[in-house]
Amino acid sequence: MKKLGILFFVLTIATAADAQVKKWTLAQCVQYALDNNISVKQSELDLAATDIDKMTASGAFLPSLNFNTNTSENTGLSFNPLTNNAQTTTFLSVNGSVNVGYTLFDGLRNYKRVQRAALSQLSSQYRLAKMKDDISLFVANGYLQVLLNKANAAAVVAQNQVTKQQIQRTQKLVDAGVLPRGDLLEIDATNAGEQQRIAVAENAVRISLIGLAQLLLIKDYENFDVVDEDYEVVNNTVGLKTVSEIIAGAKESRSEVKIAAQNVRISQKDVQIAKGGNWPTISAFFGYNTRYTDASNFTQALDPNNPFITQEIGIVEQTGQTVVGQFPNTISSEVSADPFLDQAYENDGISYGLQLSIPVFNAFSVKANVRRSKISLERSKLQLEQATLDLESNVYQAYVDAEGSRKAYEAAQKSVASQELAFQYANDRYDAGATNAFDFSQSKLRYDTAVVELNRSKYDYIFKIKVLELYFGIPATELKF
Repeated sequence: MKKLGILFFVLTIATAADAQVKKWTLAQCVQYALDNNISVKQSELDLAATDIDKMTASGAFLPSLNFNTNTSENTGLSFNPLTNNAQTTTFLSVNGSVNVGYTLFDGLRNYKRVQRAALSQLSSQYRLAKMKDDISLFVANGYLQVLLNKANAAAVVAQNQVTKQQIQRTQKLVDAGVLPRGDLLEIDATNAGEQQRIAVAENAVRISLIGLAQLLLIKDYENFDVVDEDYEVVNNTVGLKTVSEIIAGAKESRSEVKIAAQNVRISQKDVQIAKGGNWPTISAFFGYNTRYTDASNFTQALDPNNPFITQEIGIVEQTGQTVVGQFPNTISSEVSADPFLDQAYENDGISYGLQLSIPVFNAFSVKANVRRSKISLERSKLQLEQATLDLESNVYQAYVDAEGSRKAYEAAQKSVASQELAFQYANDRYDAGATNAFDFSQSKLRYDTAVVELNRSKYDYIFKIKVLELYFGIPATELKF
C-alpha cells in the first residue's frame, strides 16, 4: 500500500510538471492563430455572407410562389361574400389564394447580379487569404523575436560564466600578490553589469512571450513557452532572383492586387446593372383563389300548394274592363351553407397573364445610379493602380531590406569571429599578467556586444527573407524556417 502511494505521488508530480508548461512550435503557433484569430474569423464570416448573396442572386431566376389566406368573423350588417347581399347576421368567411410570378426579362439585371455575386465571393476569398498571410507573418515575427531574446539571454549567461571563472582566477592571483586588488574589483564590476544585463535579457524574453501569447489569444501567460529551436539561415532561392522577377511574381500571387482587380470587375457589373434600369421589364403571373363562408342564404321557390296567383295588372281605358295575369307564387326559405370542400370547388377562380413595365421617367433615379456607378468604377481603377504601385514599392523595399540584412548578418559574423579572437588574446594576456582587468573587461564587453548583434542580425535576416518569399507567392503556411 505504501509503494502504491509513492507511485501515485510520483505520477501526480510528473503529470503536473508535464501540464505546467506547453512548449509551442512555430507551426503550432501559426495554425492556432489561423484557427482562433478574430480577424480571420470575421473574414470567414464575410466569405460566408457572399455565399448567401450568390444564392439570393441565383434565386431571382426562379419563380415566386406565395400562398395567402384570410379568416374573419363578421357581426351585424355585412355583405355576404358569396351573394354580395347585405344581411344582419354573424358569419365566418375564409379566403385563400395561390399566386405565382416569374420575371421573363429585366434588362439582364438578374444575370449581371449573379456574375457580381460570384466576383464578390472571389474577392472575399482573396481577402481571407491575405488576412491569413498577414496573421501568419505576425506570428512568425513574434516567434522569432522570442527566439532572438532567448539567444541573447543565453549568450549573456554563457559569458557571465566566463566572468565568474575569471573572478576565481583573479582572486587567486590577488591572494598570491601577482595582481593588484583593483583588478579583482574591476572584474567584480563587470560581473555586476552582466548580472544586470541577464535580468534585462530574461525580462525581454518574458515580455516577448506575453506579446506572442496575446497575439494568439492565449490567456495563460505563465504556462506559455516556445520550443527552443535554433533556426539557421536556409538556402535562399528567392534572394537569388532579381527584384523585377519578384515584383512580377507578387503581381500574379499577392491578394492586394487581386482584391483591387476584383473590385474593378465588380464596379463594371454595377454599371451594367444600373444601365439595365433603362430597359422594360416583362413578367408573367398566375393566380388561383377561392372562398368559403358559413352564412346561410335565402332562396325563392314556388309554393307547392299554390304555385301561381292571379293578380290585376290594369284596366282597359275604353271599356273599363279589368285585365288580370297569372304570376308564380314564390316563398322565401333559409338555406344553410354548403360544406367547405364544395364551396372551395364552386367558388374558385383563376387569373393569369403578362405584365409589361416600360420606364419613361423616374425622376432621374436610373440616370443618377448609372453615373454613380461609373464614378465608383473610375475610383476602383485608381485604387487598382495605387495597389499595384504600393505593391511594387513594398516589394522593392523588402528586397532592399533583405539585402541590407544579409550584409549586416555577414558583417556580424566577421565581427564575432574577430572579437572572439581578440577576447581570447586578451584573456591569455590577462592570465599572463600582461594586461590589466579594465582592458580585459572592455575586450569581453566588445565580444558580448558582437554576439548579441549577430543574434539580432541573424533573426532579422531570416524574417526579411520570409517577407520576400511571401511577396514572391510562397504561402505563409509553406514558408521554410
